[in-house]
Amino acid sequence: MDRLQSMRVFAKVVEMGSFAKAAEALDLSATVVTRNLADLETHLGTRLLNRTTRKLSLTESGQVYLARVRQILSDIDDADAEVSSQSRKASGVLRIYCQPGFGQSQLGRLLPLYARDMPDVVLDVTLSDHGVDLVQEGFDIGIFLGVQKFDSSLVARQLATSNLILCASPDYVARRGEPLAPSDLSGHDCLNFAFEQLRHHWPIQWGDQHVNVPIHSRMISNNGAVLREAALAGMGVAIRSSFTIEDDLTSGRLVQLLKGHHLGQTSVMMVYPSRRLMSWKMRTFIDFMAARFPNPKGDPWLAEAEAVAAPGAACWPER
Repeated sequence: MDRLQSMRVFAKVVEMGSFAKAAEALDLSATVVTRNLADLETHLGTRLLNRTTRKLSLTESGQVYLARVRQILSDIDDADAEVSSQSRKASGVLRIYCQPGFGQSQLGRLLPLYARDMPDVVLDVTLSDHGVDLVQEGFDIGIFLGVQKFDSSLVARQLATSNLILCASPDYVARRGEPLAPSDLSGHDCLNFAFEQLRHHWPIQWGDQHVNVPIHSRMISNNGAVLREAALAGMGVAIRSSFTIEDDLTSGRLVQLLKGHHLGQTSVMMVYPSRRLMSWKMRTFIDFMAARFPNPKGDPWLAEAEAVAAPGAACWPER
């Protein structure tokens, strides 16, 4: 049995959801595909796929084996590329995990710039708030926020720091007035993220003082995009990461409140496996992201918004 071919057949059957489609994609006969799966299961002594006349599904063993097979096949492809004449040409599938808020507001506009210069790279992007194991799940690179956990054995490179910002629409401020001190927030409608520790109080710091301000939640959601839309519609005051509202602040659709007060910040991290062999697609993407975030400790989104508000101030480098 050709173990490598059997692994590729197994991964392709799962990807295509069909023996026939996998056979076509691999340019093999359906009989060869079926025999490869049967031989692989016999060798392993366990069933990998449940088969019915209408559906294929992974067994528990199949789920575990698939994750390892994908990683093995990716490593083999990377090794081949490293020593081939194409080793310095970015190509193949680049699998990226990203936290949804950053993915929707920032990564979505950056990826086309990378793709423009790397036409042979296929971008496979997953946005999720759920914890992921980059290696186990076959991702090449992950973009995490500081509050998320990831394997400490991986390489972590900070891209930027994002401040949490109090904001509201100009219409809301005109109707309800601008809070001039943290205590004023108690009289406002607040748009709240669904963290238990934020439901009734917002922690605010300025200078050496720190206070938990009692607040009234007008809306609570576990989705930041929903809270942003509510803020834009004038429903109340929201706390948002600077990277999610950069365009809203620079355009004036939202205004920053209680400037000079600190609500917290989070780091934006690029994480990837520490491999002896790194594919050129990974190397070029890491360099691309690093070039667009030259100041890892700074907040480029807030800096840009403040530069627009104060003409003549230094602007953050073009991304």
